[in-house]
Amino acid sequence: MRELADLTTAPVPPVGEHDHVRGEGPPAIIYLDLACPHCAAAWPRLRELSLRLCARHFPVAAKRPRALALHAAAEAAGLQRSDAFWGMWDAIYADHGHLDDPHLWERARLLGLDLQRFDADRRSGAVADRVRADFETGIRAGVTATPTAFAYGERISGEVAERLDELRPV
Repeated sequence: MRELADLTTAPVPPVGEHDHVRGEGPPAIIYLDLACPHCAAAWPRLRELSLRLCARHFPVAAKRPRALALHAAAEAAGLQRSDAFWGMWDAIYADHGHLDDPHLWERARLLGLDLQRFDADRRSGAVADRVRADFETGIRAGVTATPTAFAYGERISGEVAERLDELRPV
């Protein structure tokens, strides 16, 4: 008999045109929380894997109050340039001790973004909807902790980078 969790879990949506994707190779959809220390620790290894990474927002705001602001900042950066999404994402994880607004504005400035637009976009309903949509697909797919990846037909939690590397076809 299937467990109750199996009955309520939907498949993870495939990579789509609105997803943030970089790299080559087999796709891996990864739900991450930019405020999560486990995600920050895993990120350097994840970004070096020979995979096509699709990063999806999974801010756990109840546990990490800055999570929504960080995800909105990355999404707002991406509205100006797709590479700016990844620049903001990488910068947040690279300096996880500085997550307040002045640090986000400085990162946006270093990325060459229009700061007024960045600030307006990160507070917009469209950005909030985009972050919420990713979060909701994660919930429906059974994500309960970050980081969680979907690749090779499996849901992977815990040591995500190591497991993805092990499962990668040779």
